[in-house]
Amino acid sequence: MEMISVNKITKKYGDFYALNELSLNFSAGEQYAILGASGSGKSSLLYLMGGLDRPDSGEIIIDDNSLFSMNDKEMALFRNRYVGFVFQFHFLLPSIDCLQNILLPAQIGGVSDKEVKKRSLELADHLGVSHCLEKYPYQLSGGEQQRISIIRALSLKPKMLLCDEPTGSLDSENSQKVTSLLKELAKEFSSTLAVVTHDPSVAEHFDKQYHLKDGRLIN
Repeated sequence: MEMISVNKITKKYGDFYALNELSLNFSAGEQYAILGASGSGKSSLLYLMGGLDRPDSGEIIIDDNSLFSMNDKEMALFRNRYVGFVFQFHFLLPSIDCLQNILLPAQIGGVSDKEVKKRSLELADHLGVSHCLEKYPYQLSGGEQQRISIIRALSLKPKMLLCDEPTGSLDSENSQKVTSLLKELAKEFSSTLAVVTHDPSVAEHFDKQYHLKDGRLIN
């Protein structure tokens, strides 16, 4: 079953085509690497799939719903309830502790945080960061911050887990660990996983790969 259908998406910045009539599909619960050099359009694709940006033309259909027919309020609700994001840089709020950072999407979405907190505590224990929950982000190592951001991304059991260069600042050993962790957790939560990367050693962990160049699909 196709959950996400990208139909002839074009995105321009001035005269530069980040995406040029790109079409591809993602099946529900499957795991994908989106591979390409800097400027290939892979991050632009991820932001459009997650409702963080709108295209110049084309459409994305998710579970038979047209993403870009949503107004801004509907789009915000979609992002909150449907999508988990993991970025290379963790975007944890420095003024609140890590548990509050994790629970923030639930609070924004008006979701009772009792179940979310229980799930988050279990994930923190599984990922070895229970000791970090009462600390502030600046008190954590980069690896600890990343695991906190992964827990936050999964806190509402998203149907889509979108990861933009999540291993970009890591050495090869830790890149493999994070990639394996994302795959394991996405499978546990039945989330469709899309990982943007420029690194072939990360992409090789995925049976399903899309290669982009100059905003177009090349495989």
